[in-house]
Order: sequence, then C-alpha cells, then structure tokens
Amino acid sequence: MSLANAMADFVHGLDIETLPAEVVEKARACVLNGYGIALGSHATPFFPVAAEAALAMDGERAQGATLLRDGRKSTVAGAALANAALFHGRAQEDTCGVAHFGAVLLPLLTALVEAEEGPVERLLPALIAGYEVGGLLETAYSATTTGKGLRASPLFGTIAAAAAVAKFRGLSAERTAAALCNAASFTGGILQSFGDGTDEWRYQVGVAGRNGLVAARLAEAGSVSAPEAFEGHSGFVRAYVGKDCDVDALVTKLGREWSVPKVTFKPYPVCALNQTPVTAALELRERLDGRKPIAVRIRMNPTCVGYAGMHSVGPFSSLSGSLMSIQFCVATTLIHGHPTVAGMSDFDDPTVNALMPHVEPIADADYGLLACHIEADVADEAQPLSVERRTDHTEYSFDRSQVSALIRRIGEETGVPGHAYDRLERFSEALPRADVADVLEAFREIQ
Repeated sequence: MSLANAMADFVHGLDIETLPAEVVEKARACVLNGYGIALGSHATPFFPVAAEAALAMDGERAQGATLLRDGRKSTVAGAALANAALFHGRAQEDTCGVAHFGAVLLPLLTALVEAEEGPVERLLPALIAGYEVGGLLETAYSATTTGKGLRASPLFGTIAAAAAVAKFRGLSAERTAAALCNAASFTGGILQSFGDGTDEWRYQVGVAGRNGLVAARLAEAGSVSAPEAFEGHSGFVRAYVGKDCDVDALVTKLGREWSVPKVTFKPYPVCALNQTPVTAALELRERLDGRKPIAVRIRMNPTCVGYAGMHSVGPFSSLSGSLMSIQFCVATTLIHGHPTVAGMSDFDDPTVNALMPHVEPIADADYGLLACHIEADVADEAQPLSVERRTDHTEYSFDRSQVSALIRRIGEETGVPGHAYDRLERFSEALPRADVADVLEAFREIQ
C-alpha cells in the first residue's frame, strides 16, 4: 500500500465518536487558541495586505466567506488566504513540532463551514485529520527539511490542508488519496524571509491552506494523481528529504502516536524557539532587581541558534525580524519585562539596541529545542547571575482553561472585549456540534 493510500484510509476512517478523548479535548483547545490569537492580532499589519491580495484575485462575494478582520466576504480560498495572516499575526499560533498547522487549517475550515460546504459537525474531525497527517510527516522529516532551508508549516501544512478538506467534504478514501498526492505536488516554502526579517512567512500559511484546498478540489473533480507521490523515485520524500520513504514505519504510527496531544501554545508574541529564552530572561530580570547586565550569554540547542533569523542583532524594520532574534527578544525582556507586540515593534529603542550586541547566543547540544541556560555579568558581582530551564514541550501544552487565560490576557493588551472570548469558549465547548455564528459574532467586535 502506498503512503498516500494509508493516510487516506486513516483520514476517511476517523470518527469523532471513537477518537481518544484526549485528542478531541486538545483539538478543542487548538480551536480556542487559534481564534483567540486571531482576535488579538487585529492591530497587526499583515491581514490588510493579504486581504487586498485575496480580493484582487477572487473579488467580493455577497454570499461568500467572511474576511474576519474587516467583514468583507470573498471565496473560501480568498478568506483562507486573508484570515490565515490574521491567525499568524502575533506569531502566537499553536505549534506541532516546528509547524503551525492551526494557522493553516482553522481559517480554511471556518470558511468552508460558513460557505455551507459541509456541516459544522465535520470541522473538528477534519481539523484532527489535518494535524495527524501533517504531524506524521513533520515528526518524521522536519529535522532534515528545516536544515535544507524549507519551512515546515507550508511544506507539511499543504498536505495537512488537503487531508482536512477531504475529510470535511466527505471524500472517499480513493479521492482523499488523490488529494494528498496532489498536495505533495503543490507544496513548498523556504525559510529565507526569517533570515532577512521580511514578511513572506506570514502569508505562507494562507497559501498552504489555499493550495491544499486546490489539491482536494481537483481530487473531488476526478484528477488522476501519482499514486506514489510520497515514496516514488521522484516523490515528496526523495525530493525534499533526500532519502527513501519507509512507508511501513510511518503507517504503524497512524492512530497510535497521535500528534494533536503534542501541540503546544505560545505565552509570548515571539518565535516558538524564543519562548523559553523569554521565560528565563523574565526570571533573570527579577534576580537583577534593577541592575543592568554588562554581558549576557544564552546557551541553546544548535538548531535554535542556527535557525534562520534567530542569531541576529538587526537592524530591524519589521516585527517579522525582531520576534525571531534571540538577542532582541532577550534584550527587550530584560529591560522592559513581558514582551508585547508594541514593544517588539519598537525597533529604535536605544536601551534595547545598546544591549543586543552584548547578548551572545551559544550553540550547546546539551540543551533541547525548548531548553536554555542564560547568565548575565553584572558590575561589582564576582559571579554571573544565571537561570537554567530544562523545559520540554509539556510546559507549553496548555489545557483549555490555560488557553482561555492566555487569550484573555492578550485581549486586555489589545482592547478586545471579554464577551468576544465568551463566544469563542462557547463554540469550542460545544464542538463538534457548535454554531459558527458564535465565531463570526466574536470577530465582529474587531471589525
């Protein structure tokens, strides 16, 4: 059996009634986080760009899907593109490994529900299908593909989106396999925008959702698609990973090693790999007690230090650059405390710019992807002050109550009224049989 057929059988057979309870509940938390972060991203500059592009291509549709920031309507594809930039606006979307599937899948599935392409009861199983297919590939291959300069979110997210749309549309296993094979041909996405501090990555998630939609639409219309799109000699795995695809090893993980429970959330509006450095810097700031550090050293996993845009002192002209920089994130946290979007956008702060050159990231394989050790030299102190955090993904694997506290804190920062979050909590609680009107009404608060 090909990998596409195996994944398609898994997707087609997903039943919300027989899924593990922890998978369903964590998926509800992903829904709440995705919508809540999107609400709190209303002032970020990326949605207007994506919305104008979407409308230029697809036009306004009176009976279409809502562009959640401004209330206009377009096609499902147009709404998916525009709204994904909103979900990705604060860079606090969820993370599955190193991929941000929520920012790909939720805008797309919301648009499909609103456009009455299928009942809302299919949203949660379709979302889970996307996370599981995308997560299977991300877990197996992202360590290699990221090192090649490929970004996991669009690379695996396009295939995740095709799986989600196929499940939502109720495609047969055979047509679902065709959708996945199409997506393998339509995927991609590079990391250079992180290195240059530019904004392409904000839009990659919307493009991935849109391409996944195209892949599934073509399959539904009867496309003839390469059956060995993943394991073939010129297939996805050999092309992007550079090795043979072990189909049997991957297939044994489906439905056994679930990806949804491993999804993590971000307390701060910085890169996922900077969450622990910021947390450690906050603790170090308390120990500094107002004293100014002379020099700061931070030991992190080599993958983090080497990731595009992480080891940078600017100059910065976009939030896309500052939130990636270890030096900027640590410096602004040590000086100002909890980072905010406004603070991360203050590229000319003289105190932050003065400290950044004295913040030294050090690659140390003794630390995992979400662990770090930070120390600061202080005048008149014989020994540096230090904080170590041996953190793994479990620290950021929030339940719904923790997600609620997070998104409401962001709402206080960004002026979103509490009753908007009440609606989102009602929607996520009621899933799979929720009312999408709750989501649309919540977003009317920011239009």
